Amino acid sequence: MQRELPMTDRVSLPLGPGDRAPDFDLPAADHEGRISLSDCYRRGPVLLLLLRGLYCAFCRRQISQLKSTCDLLQGAGISLLGVVIASAERSRLYFKFGARPCCPLAAAPDRSVHSAYGLPAVVRTPELMAPIRQRAAEVLRAMNVESGSDPLMTLHHDGGWADTPEDDAEFKRPLQSIGYYLIDRQGVIRWASVGEIPPDLPGPESLLALV
Repeated sequence: MQRELPMTDRVSLPLGPGDRAPDFDLPAADHEGRISLSDCYRRGPVLLLLLRGLYCAFCRRQISQLKSTCDLLQGAGISLLGVVIASAERSRLYFKFGARPCCPLAAAPDRSVHSAYGLPAVVRTPELMAPIRQRAAEVLRAMNVESGSDPLMTLHHDGGWADTPEDDAEFKRPLQSIGYYLIDRQGVIRWASVGEIPPDLPGPESLLALV
């Protein structure tokens, strides 16, 4: 379930168009070094992806499939920047043996960045999880993988994924919502989409029209 936030009529919602994007300086998720949001947007518009922890199969899958999106956005002058909720040690171990991200990816050791953007964390009720499991089943069908009795768990363990104690602790917390934000050179949010499942990204032309 996603909610695109318009320029007006937002009350008690996560940050959206017209709000200043909270800055952050975090360790890189796949190599030594640090990543600053303001350093990125001063060079041009940034599409910021605030993802969940690496335990999230949807997030891992999206990171691995961003190459074509990275290329399209880069060609349009828009940078892509992601944040995952994980320690630098955990995320660097994962990417050491997995596909490296096509864009800068920061590791947030807690949910403080997501909280700064007003992203809610919600209890995993059966009603909330039903469309997420349905989406997992759709992804598995596209992969020609049997869903089994629980499509979400099948997708979760796809590729041999095994949770660490850190992943397990994050998974047991309320479900962190995901947020996508287009940020201009002045650090102002121009477009936002939030929800429990990673949304489809607009085309570069649509995003460029906003900045």
